[in-house]
Amino acid sequence: MVTFQPFDQERVMSKWENVVKYNLAESGVHPATVRDFIDDPAVIDDLLATELNYVQANGIIELREQIAALYPDASPDNVLVTVGCAEANYLAIQTLLAPGDEMVMMLPNYMQIWGIANNLGVQVKGFHLREEEGWAPDLDQLADVVSGQTKLIAVCNPNNPTGHILTEAEMQAVVEAADKVGAWLLADEVYAGAERLSDEQTPSFWGRYERVLANNSLSKAYGLPGLRIGWVVGPPDTVDDIWARHEYTTIGTTMLANKLAAIALSPQVRPRIIKRTRDYIRRGFPILDGWLESHEGLFDLVPPQAAAIAFARYHLRINSTELAERLMHDKSVLIVPGDHFGMDHHLRISYGLQPDYLRAGLERIRELLVELQG
Repeated sequence: MVTFQPFDQERVMSKWENVVKYNLAESGVHPATVRDFIDDPAVIDDLLATELNYVQANGIIELREQIAALYPDASPDNVLVTVGCAEANYLAIQTLLAPGDEMVMMLPNYMQIWGIANNLGVQVKGFHLREEEGWAPDLDQLADVVSGQTKLIAVCNPNNPTGHILTEAEMQAVVEAADKVGAWLLADEVYAGAERLSDEQTPSFWGRYERVLANNSLSKAYGLPGLRIGWVVGPPDTVDDIWARHEYTTIGTTMLANKLAAIALSPQVRPRIIKRTRDYIRRGFPILDGWLESHEGLFDLVPPQAAAIAFARYHLRINSTELAERLMHDKSVLIVPGDHFGMDHHLRISYGLQPDYLRAGLERIRELLVELQG
């Protein structure tokens, strides 16, 4: 029997994110309110008249139409609505892989897929983003680790935790690696739309190869994590197979969440929400970057191209988990240790937050750093 691998990062987040005074571990921006994107009295009346019945299990047609419109040549039949991208990833692995199969995964990464695969008895191999190369992927390593037995390649673009956005050439290399052996390509694209340096959205892997699943949610680029709405976009037959497993887990998402998500993704509202997210990211990064620079020689950072998180290397003789635990217990601040990504002496710190809150949390981190240096 395979020994269960807990999801270390989410174990800590679950227990502490609503307990500490300053949560700098969140990977999205400060969450939006319903009022931020709904102000039409007629729309509000329609929501209040909603019967809280079981929703269409794969997502209401209005929502699937809005999601499909974000992907070239996609239709509602290509879309399954899930409980966040977390369920989308979980069901995709359960559908496409079996015990003993081989999977290749981009590292560092949000380690949910790694844990799901290990718990299923899948052999997981990694290819790395290289910090010394600005977090560009090691494409030679990718070519080396992909074999005739590889059933799936998993990537996260833009990347969590580094914020790196794959170039067109890098995306093409990943597609070619999958195509060479007929592997599926699972693309976690939850940070598309959360770009820091550009108003152009990060392109999807959808449409570049016939065996692609493009997974996403409203949690990161949209600042709506509490809706718990995610999705899979893929070939209709495969999406139907994933839907069948969805009926064993959650059956469906909630009716109100579906209706709110359809409004959020409408052409009239979506640009406003994306702008709000980018505003938080572009306002918060200079605050964090200036704070890192003020600790001369203590931190190194490859500036993230997207997302509301920075993955900084630190130069102290203390393990990252120990440092994060000291911050939780001594300063009531939550950050993510590099250990949760397999990279000690790094910290993932949020910056897509309200400025005063961010500054206050960083000040508490500074207090502990002074104590450690002293």
